[in-house]
Amino acid sequence: MLIGELSRRTGVNAHQLRYYEAQGLLEADRGANGYREYDENAVLRVKQIRHLLGAGLSSEDIAYLLPCAVGEAPELLGCPELLAAMRLRLRRLDEQMDRLAQSRDALAGYIDAADRMAGESYPPFDDPDHEPVPA
Repeated sequence: MLIGELSRRTGVNAHQLRYYEAQGLLEADRGANGYREYDENAVLRVKQIRHLLGAGLSSEDIAYLLPCAVGEAPELLGCPELLAAMRLRLRRLDEQMDRLAQSRDALAGYIDAADRMAGESYPPFDDPDHEPVPA
């Protein structure tokens, strides 16, 4: 099938499909006319890629995982490379979530402090005609 048909069947635009190919995630043969030609397995492969991207994995991680992928969801066999890559990605996500939680707590603290100071202007101005500059 040509790239347009693969795009239609998977809901993934042709630009993304070419990107997957450039990343080594998807393979295409070239016809005599130079057009990309995909076999039926490409539909399943694209669906697997989309699911793994949705899990926050990078295309590099996915390249390691695809040999261990079975089915559309996909189910992942317990390949050592796969487990190491997923554990590393999970640690990175946990670290990002911790940093976001710290940022959120700090921002909430600033908001609470500002709410407690409601009615007071800062900095106090001696000039009654001075208007604060909006943020």
